[in-house]
Amino acid sequence: MPDPSLLIPMIGLLAVIGLVAGVIAGLLGVGGGIVLVPAFFYAFGHLGFAGPQLMQVCLATSLATIVVTSLRSVLAHHKRGAVDWQILRSWSPYIGVGAVIGVFTASALKSVTLQAIFGVLGVLVGLYMAFGRSDWRLGQQMPAGPKRAGLGGMVGFLSVLMGIGGGSFGVPLMSLYNTPIHRAVATASGFGMMIAVPSVLVFLFLNVEGAPPYTLGAVNLPAFALIFAMTMISTPWGVKLAHAMDPKPLKRVFAVFITLVALNMLRKVVGL
Repeated sequence: MPDPSLLIPMIGLLAVIGLVAGVIAGLLGVGGGIVLVPAFFYAFGHLGFAGPQLMQVCLATSLATIVVTSLRSVLAHHKRGAVDWQILRSWSPYIGVGAVIGVFTASALKSVTLQAIFGVLGVLVGLYMAFGRSDWRLGQQMPAGPKRAGLGGMVGFLSVLMGIGGGSFGVPLMSLYNTPIHRAVATASGFGMMIAVPSVLVFLFLNVEGAPPYTLGAVNLPAFALIFAMTMISTPWGVKLAHAMDPKPLKRVFAVFITLVALNMLRKVVGL
């Protein structure tokens, strides 16, 4: 078991991170996982659990919390009439299939490979959030047919490999197809449910070598419970902020933070 002198500060750190992740989920529609995965990796690693499949535990535990965060967020946005249910319903099957494929892919990869994937995709997300322009367009409406299936599957697949909700890819995608930003953020919170629910169900049946105590499949139950409690409190705060302010300045600050976190993950991959 971990040393209590390490465990207690880590509990406090994860509680604060849970509050921040909830606010970010409601404000930016990103599910909070882009903060939680590196936080879990740091916390578990410093507690002495740095096994070859540690990233699988981080991804699965993050996605388990996103089930709750996304549900809380999408219901709060729905009360404000901001969710585009037509997009959510029509894209959900493809996102879910991509997510399940992502779980089986993640389960076959080494932790260091998943760290590299998180780092590269995290840098790309951060750069888009920092420099992406609201007037960029790929089309005037969300695509249908094979293009929707391919893009939806890719959103689910890449999100699981990073342990995040659909907002980091879904919000830019919807914005590029002429969906207003507040509606894109609200709808992307629903993408998180479509990604997290099927992927967590599969992760619960994985056998993870060297997992921290009280881990069911790949989901660490104490970390999940703590983050669950914190995000239940703070996600509505983020929703209120999203509808009360222009999120652009905060989005750029968050982009810098995510880029630095992703670069730090890549630094660890190369052993610097």
